[in-house]
Amino acid sequence: MLSRAAILLLLAALVACAPRVRPLTGIPGPVALPATQLPDGHARLIFRWVYDDPIFGAKGEGVARLAPPDSVRLDFFVDGGVGSGGAILIADSLKTAAEDGRRYLPPVPLLWAALGVLRVTGADTTMRIDGDTVRAEIGVGEVFRMAFVGRRMVTMSRIEGGRLREQVTLDSSRIAYRNFAARRRLTLTEVRRVPDAPYDPAIWRQ
Repeated sequence: MLSRAAILLLLAALVACAPRVRPLTGIPGPVALPATQLPDGHARLIFRWVYDDPIFGAKGEGVARLAPPDSVRLDFFVDGGVGSGGAILIADSLKTAAEDGRRYLPPVPLLWAALGVLRVTGADTTMRIDGDTVRAEIGVGEVFRMAFVGRRMVTMSRIEGGRLREQVTLDSSRIAYRNFAARRRLTLTEVRRVPDAPYDPAIWRQ
């Protein structure tokens, strides 16, 4: 069992890995956040993925099956056929095939953000405008900060204690998630969207 001193040193090391954040930049603006949702119609996102943390790494192919308005099935296949994993996200409920599967994925708000969907609400919202970029913070204590270019979300971060704990960044063919304290990364590349037929209800059961 770790001593109290060892635990304090470990916590201090984890905090040190999480960078401090600066205040939002831009001018205050009374604008509404862009409406975000899964696009109409069932579809698959097909991608390559790479995961790494201080003690484990893997890579392979994956697919996310999207069923608007709020259902997603994720499947990850390890290169070489040596394993697989998956998760089902319905609204704010996330279920994984393995008990420890959640540790490899972003938390629910950031997982939705990885799909370009904002599902965070709060009474305290700060907004700033900088050219075609809108930045916002939602929450107190645990804060979610996001940036939109036009109507497209490009980043969402989870901030706690003035430090950047987790972040998702998006562009047209790449989605990256980082957990700074735990030094975990999950990166999806070669992301492409393929229209699909409606799914059998059985796929929403693990």
